[in-house]
This record gives sequence, structure tokens and C-alpha cells, in this order.
Amino acid sequence: MGWKAIRRGGAGWAAATALALVPAAAAAQPPGAVPVAVAIETEAAGPRIGRDIFGQFAEHLGTGIYGGIWVGPDSPIPNVRGIRSDVVAALRALKVPNVRWPGGCFADEYHWREGVGPTALRPARLNASWGGVIEPNGFGSHEFFDFAEQIGADAYLSVNVGSGTVQEAADWLEYLTAQAPTALARARAANGHAGPYRIKYLGLGNENWGCGGAMSADHYAEEMKRYAHYARNLDPAQAAPGAMKRIAVGWDSGNSDYTETVMKAWKEKVWSWDIEGVSLHGYTIPNSWERKGPSVGFGEDEYAKSVPATLRMKEWVARQSAIMDRYDPERKVGLYVDEWGIWTDPTPGTNPGFLQQQNTLRDAIVAALNLDIFMRNAARVRGANIAQMVNVLQAMILTDGPRMVLTPTYHVYRMYVPFQDASLLPVRFDAGSYRHGEITLPRVDAVAARDAAGGIWLALVNVDPERPASVAAALAGVRPRAAAGELLTAAAVDSHNGFDRPGEVAPRPFAGRAEAGGLRFELPPKSIAVVQVR
Repeated sequence: MGWKAIRRGGAGWAAATALALVPAAAAAQPPGAVPVAVAIETEAAGPRIGRDIFGQFAEHLGTGIYGGIWVGPDSPIPNVRGIRSDVVAALRALKVPNVRWPGGCFADEYHWREGVGPTALRPARLNASWGGVIEPNGFGSHEFFDFAEQIGADAYLSVNVGSGTVQEAADWLEYLTAQAPTALARARAANGHAGPYRIKYLGLGNENWGCGGAMSADHYAEEMKRYAHYARNLDPAQAAPGAMKRIAVGWDSGNSDYTETVMKAWKEKVWSWDIEGVSLHGYTIPNSWERKGPSVGFGEDEYAKSVPATLRMKEWVARQSAIMDRYDPERKVGLYVDEWGIWTDPTPGTNPGFLQQQNTLRDAIVAALNLDIFMRNAARVRGANIAQMVNVLQAMILTDGPRMVLTPTYHVYRMYVPFQDASLLPVRFDAGSYRHGEITLPRVDAVAARDAAGGIWLALVNVDPERPASVAAALAGVRPRAAAGELLTAAAVDSHNGFDRPGEVAPRPFAGRAEAGGLRFELPPKSIAVVQVR
């Protein structure tokens, strides 16, 4: 998580396979005149959509951890070993694949030893990255792994490259993973966990071009090699190559030098180090970095500006993938978009360093469009982590003391669960156009996949906030009987769920009808649908 401004935008997508930024001269059909034709190649399965694309991010930022996840074992709020039971239950329904922790910028000021041992003896520090508040270190390594286990997620750990040392990172990995009775393994056992912890992903720093130390790309690459070698997983069960995937810092949405330098170093690497992934960070900024725009109380103008801002992700993924392809044509190294989401102005009256914002139907559409981009690029995109999980930026969940509410973005993630580990199916369609003032955007998006049991799933998005969209879907080699699932929409683009109105934006049953050997769907304005074809 960083403060760097997004400086560059991008072009559109090929209309035959994805959303496209439609030229203003392209005349849209009158509402309802001609349905959008969607052709799905059911026998031409593409790459597997790795479930880690639906990963989450929990940083020590605002009330994301304290109050959002951790309330302490003595809290009157129902909890298990200090971790909120309501939040755990909600996240389990998302089948969260992995959680990135402890940051973000916070990761490069975090010293793991301060977060282990008796809670009363852990030192209080100032969280200089976020809000200038006290970090009590009550939520440390053991608490994080307990939380990940409770929600059924893998651990994505970020080590401190900015203000830490290679020895500190190596010691942390030994503390967490050593099975042999080393001094650090014995300390872990004394602190309550006899066996090694499992680490699926290890981030080698965070935004080291910015809040992680303002390093040049060449400087970072040299540091990264040392961390990749010495921060070893010492559990024999996790010793196989790639069992713990190391993710190097890559592109900051507007600058490619880190990716270029890291991939060149990887291509020329010697036996003593390796990486399995490179990161990409890219946020949806509706206006400017300095004045992003409100998270609620906006109209179609703000909505229309948000959509092209989020569609830049397609270009960012394509540009980074092209760099990686030059050095890694076999795609051994994955692309991990481990920070993304919509970033607006903080909620008025809150600490601006807490990055608290409301979550609306607009944000749900932003989430769906980005997830569709990642799934279409699943051959290279192996993981993604939305920022963030609870109470921060584009959150799944908002809490206020004992109260909890699920956001529209949460509902998109639950609706998209069937796409985890499914096989992408090629989809062809003409997106049409949605226009507002000088902005012309694709109107409809669609993505399809086949799950492990053979079921076919289709996700549809109607970007247009005013007009319904009729979609005619043809499935090669399949004569569908029906399609049923869920639809997410609401009265306005800024509709949201509050603690007093938790169901303002909620999924409802939705179905398509069989017609002329295919399926017909009637999508309301500003809506997202996920259906299973029967």
C-alpha cells in the first residue's frame, strides 16, 4: 500500500474477447433493439483460473486489524482467541484462498519479534505509515496464522526489506517453519505452536520504489537476491522448489523499470536464488491522486470517470506481461496483482490515514471488471489481492464495535466463488457502448468457465447505469435448458449497505431463459450476474 500517484492511463480491450473503449463514432443500438450476442466455446478450455486470483489483503492500517479482525480474547464481541467470529464466518463463505500480511507499507517497518511472546510484554510502537497511531503488536505472527486457519486461507507473508535486515527475515522464516529443534523453533513452541506454519507466498518487500525504501530498481534487485536466498523455508514438507513462492516487487502501474530489472536478473540468475512471481500494484483513482472523489453521494459523472480508470488494469497487465514474456516465454514466473481496488477520499470525519471509505454498487462493478481481467489473463496472472479485507479502502466487510455489515464488493466475491480453479472458456462478443458526456465506454462484459465437476458458469456485467441490456448467449456444442444464479444491482450507482440498512445492496435470484438453442438474459442497468448453465 503506497501513496504513489497513478500517472498513466491506458487504451481499451479488444472487443471480440473483452471490454473495449469504444470510439465515440461507433453508434450504439437503441435500448433493447438488438441483444448483445455472446458466443462461448465450451470445448476449447483455456488456462486454469487460479483461486489465488481472489486473494485478500490485511494491513495494519486504520481499523483493518484492530477492531476489524482482532478484538482480543476478553472482548464482549464474540471471538475465538481474540479473532472476531462474525468476520471469520463471513470470510469463510468467500473461500478466501490467501491473505497478504502485514502490509503494505507497514510491512517495511514491521519487526516480527515485537509481535510474539506474552502480549503484555510486546512493545507499543508508532505506526508511522498509517495515521500516526499506536501499534500495540497484539496481533502478531501467531494471531495472523490463527486467523488464516480459521477462515481457511493460505498465508502470504511480506518480509521487511525497507528497514529490516536479511538476518531478521531469515530468523522469521526459521521461527515460523523450522521443524528441527533450533532455538527459534523452540521459542515458537514455547509461544504455543509446536509444529511449523505453512507459508504459501513470501513477498520480498513491498513498493520498495516508494514507501519501502525509495530504492532504484538496480538496488532493489541486488537486495532481492539476498532475501530470496537467505529467507528459507526450513520445513522439509515445504522444501520442494516452488512450494513457497517468492514474489519480487514489480510494477507500480505507471513505471516498468522494476519489472524489467527484476526479470532481467531472473533470466541471468545463478543457482543460489530464485523467484516464482513478480507483483503489480494498480489502483482505480476516479479523479486525481490529490482529489480522488467521494466514496458515496456521487452521481453518474463520478461513476462514468471511475470505469475507464479501472479499465486501465487491462493495459497494465498486458504491458507487464509483455516484459515478462521477453525474459520468460514459458511463463514460469507468475504475475501477482497483490494490491488493487478503488481508492477514494476518506470518509469525512475519520483519520485520513485510516483510508476508510464507503463501498457502493459502483465498487462492486469495479470489482467484477477487474476480476474478469485477471481471469482472462490467467495464463500469466496467478494471484491478486484486493485492498483491503476489512474497514480499509475497497473492503469486503465494515465493522463498528459489535456491528458488522457486508459490502457490495463482498457480494461480488461470493458470487464469483465458482470461478476459483475453474478452466477459462473463450468468449466472443461485441460489448456495445455506454456514453456519458465525452466518455464512451464498453457497455457489457462477459466471462465464462467450466468448473471441476463440468459445470459451465457465466458472469455478465451491464456497465450502463441507465439502460438495461439484453444478452443472447450461444454455447458451442451445448443446448442449454436454463441458467440460474444471482444478480446484484440497486437503485443508484452509490447505493451502499449501512449498519442501519445492511441489505440495501444484496444479491437476488436471477435466471436466463432458453431461446433458439441458446440463452437470453435481461440485465437491469448497473448490474452483475453470475449463473450456472443447466
